[in-house]
Amino acid sequence: MAENNDIKPRQPIVAVMGHVDHGKTTLLDCIRKTVVASREAGGITQAVGAYEVTHNGKLITFIDTPGHEAFSKMRERGANAADLAILVVAAEEGVKPQTKEVIKTLADTKTPFVVAINKIDKPGADIEKTKNDLMAAGVYLEGYGGDVSFEPISAKTGENVDKLLDLILLAAEVAEIKADYSAPARGFILESKLNKNRGIEVTAIIRDGVLRHGDEIATASAKGKAKIMEDFAGKTVNEVMPGAPVVIIGFEESPMIGEDLFSGEEAASNYKKTGPAQKAINAVEPEDGSLPLLLKASDAGSLEAIAEILKALPLHKPVKIVDQGVGEVGEGDLKMAISSHAAIVAYKTKLDRAAKNLAEARETRILSSEIIYELVKAVEDLSKETAAGKIIGDLEVLAVFNQIKLEKQLVGGKVISGIFKNKTQLEIQREGKKVGEGRVNNLQTKKQDAVSIPEGQEGGVLMSSAIAVLVGDHLLIREKKEV
Repeated sequence: MAENNDIKPRQPIVAVMGHVDHGKTTLLDCIRKTVVASREAGGITQAVGAYEVTHNGKLITFIDTPGHEAFSKMRERGANAADLAILVVAAEEGVKPQTKEVIKTLADTKTPFVVAINKIDKPGADIEKTKNDLMAAGVYLEGYGGDVSFEPISAKTGENVDKLLDLILLAAEVAEIKADYSAPARGFILESKLNKNRGIEVTAIIRDGVLRHGDEIATASAKGKAKIMEDFAGKTVNEVMPGAPVVIIGFEESPMIGEDLFSGEEAASNYKKTGPAQKAINAVEPEDGSLPLLLKASDAGSLEAIAEILKALPLHKPVKIVDQGVGEVGEGDLKMAISSHAAIVAYKTKLDRAAKNLAEARETRILSSEIIYELVKAVEDLSKETAAGKIIGDLEVLAVFNQIKLEKQLVGGKVISGIFKNKTQLEIQREGKKVGEGRVNNLQTKKQDAVSIPEGQEGGVLMSSAIAVLVGDHLLIREKKEV
């Protein structure tokens, strides 16, 4: 630190952690007296947010970390950035798998924490059982032979939340959290995203020193100048004190989440030109037998999370990410996807007009959602579809004329998509599920033999199969089944 240092206490940085749906965001809502949970897709927090509140005249910075297992790396970043943590455990459910994961993260990062036993207003709440669960998980509570403070609360009604904040301030006092206000600002990159109107927006938390408007800033992978700084509420500020969250606009490229932030002379010496996170695996050619995907997300944390989930999925084909980035899906992304024969996975982001037009013209698959479970399901379905082969002809059976011999079944139907071809293998699908296979032996349209039946037209199919076809079944011809 500097010789003429100005070391004094700073506000604590507190991570709110716990199992999914145990009430972390609701607790922050109660603390901030705002409603954020209803704005989150599916009611689940899917990005890291930082918020500043005042309690008993003292400032506290809170980091809201997602609870779903997909976001374990984001939770780890939250713990590493924090001085203290609140472990939220629902009284009617007790310790769950992700609760144990959080406890391990807190232990690994040596982060002091207090426990909030939440949802005590629920009929099934059992505080004593929850305490026992915590003890069994290695969390030794005060009054039970340990030193971990706890408070039974209801984030919904606000009961005992003030007492929980008192515990946080007490824990901060015991930890003697201090900063040098005269030192060059140092911090931690919590999030990075691309705003099409404002450029790269970076959320950071300043741990030491004061960050000022116009300061040179850098991480190991990105540099720039603090041209615009905003507090968590979006208000423009000229200075950011130690312990406070800030949104910074002015980076020339997107820094990696989790990197240390430096300012002044330290900025230049710590910039290593390693390149932004999302460039790390750009332009990778898909391997044979893989499922090529191009990923886009609203922010770097979400991009990292969805990439980790998709690469770990037990699919028919291994996922190969050919490109990934932050921001809207643009025309360049479509061209990359087309050249790589990749589907685009868009998480919490949209297509611009040029990309949309190109996607429609080239029939590029776009899997888009703000709910991570929906995207995972869509990728799983795509994997199954590509494993089976692309459907090039779909005929709905409207009538059955002859089934005396299964190897000479005569049915009538209408082609609802593609082209139904003669002398091909087919798949029999009933109520959306494959029930058998067969072969097209002959086709007729208007009582004449035909090579194929185009979309929208009706015809007769002489086919062989081990099962009897029923009215309402779909006869599918796939690319790889053609003979």
